[in-house]
Amino acid sequence: MAMGSIVLYPAPGMGHLVSMVELGKFILNHYPEYAISILTVNQPFNTGFTAAYIERISASTPTITFHPLPPISLPLNLDSYPSMEAIVFDLIRLSNAHVHQALHSISLTNVIPAFIIDFFCTPALSVATELNIPTYYFFTSGANSLAFFLYLPILHQSTSKNFKDLDELLDIPGLPPIPPSEMPVPLLERTKASYAFFLDVAIQFQRSSGILVNTFESLEEKALKSLSDGIYVPDGSTPPVFSLGPLIASDDRQGETGNVHECLKWLDLQPSQSVVFLCFGSLGRFSAEQLIEIAIGLERSEQRFLWVVRSPPFEDKSNRFLPPPLPDLDLLLPHGFLNRTKDRGFVVSSWAPQVDVLNHKSVGGFVTHCGWNSTLEAVCSGVPMVAWPLYAEQKINRIFLVEEMKLALPMNETEGGFVKAAEIEKRVRELMDSKGGKIIRERAQKMKDEAEKAMGDGGSSCVALAKLVDSWKPV
Repeated sequence: MAMGSIVLYPAPGMGHLVSMVELGKFILNHYPEYAISILTVNQPFNTGFTAAYIERISASTPTITFHPLPPISLPLNLDSYPSMEAIVFDLIRLSNAHVHQALHSISLTNVIPAFIIDFFCTPALSVATELNIPTYYFFTSGANSLAFFLYLPILHQSTSKNFKDLDELLDIPGLPPIPPSEMPVPLLERTKASYAFFLDVAIQFQRSSGILVNTFESLEEKALKSLSDGIYVPDGSTPPVFSLGPLIASDDRQGETGNVHECLKWLDLQPSQSVVFLCFGSLGRFSAEQLIEIAIGLERSEQRFLWVVRSPPFEDKSNRFLPPPLPDLDLLLPHGFLNRTKDRGFVVSSWAPQVDVLNHKSVGGFVTHCGWNSTLEAVCSGVPMVAWPLYAEQKINRIFLVEEMKLALPMNETEGGFVKAAEIEKRVRELMDSKGGKIIRERAQKMKDEAEKAMGDGGSSCVALAKLVDSWKPV
């Protein structure tokens, strides 16, 4: 009989769901006496291939049980919401009654030693408090980003201006200086509802029993030390922080049919560490104009490349939540591009097995959107990066990757966020064929070894997990 059921509550979206599932696997691998239950919100928009993913995990890991919460009727039409985050806020807030029912139902047959929530799921903290269930946060980004969010109330008190109107750099203890323009979009204007939500989350962190972070000590040693010292909550107390990473998934969709993806066959024919891989997450999409600039930059770089191309965003706002169609490569890319680069380039429509690609011996660089899952996958593969952030906390991740961790080169945008072909050509060449790129590659290889140590027996992440599990036991 299980000692208890650990209940996980991820936010909608593949990036949040996958890392939460990997957390569940990590717990079960070391402490199989526990059961894992995952609450999932029924979302009315496209967040990647979540349904198929849940079906695969249920079949491959039956010790993880998914509990889909009943659908929610949103107060507004989807088109009336200003952003995806605003929809998620309402979905989570209105799901509290269903969360209460799910926790109560699970507790009838199992003790719940811990309820672990995504920070988007903060409204559920009050539910768990009412039921007297210890609640932990699982922060799906890194320790540097966690430090930034914990310090947000101090930044808020330091000015009455919107962050987008500030000229000076943000000075946060233990972190590199952060330009206000690099903050996540929901934090730029303090009059917006999304700003109030994130500010409240930063405060509510302090009410939790602990914060789990998907990272490892040697990757973010300075930030983890500062978090432990409590410097980001000078007027309160910082809950215990547990670094439990890197928690990453392996791509297995091509394995279901026994077929090897065509891009892997192509990589088999390329020289060692000669290919730069370009991929921008499950939601990363570029305008038609930007796709052309990328193509021109890659062609001029004269480097081998593997590029995952997705269709541009819909121009009609009412279509923004629909799954994107397969891209028409002949229509989107410059005339003759595919033919001219066929001997050194491979373009994939919409999806590639990213983990398998990054671990291939032919891949020597990664142009990434700086999503934390993708970042950790590159770290675990020992692949250096060019950091090209698109949304969420990715811009501040770029700062940490470039300045703190020294695992990436920055891709520099124009003021409107556009990247010219010349910049793409420059950064790809620099990463693949320069002294600076070689230094980053050597550091990436070192971090790969450190990641393996962290997750191995006696490694820092296994030690942190043991401390976490120990905190679940009755006193």
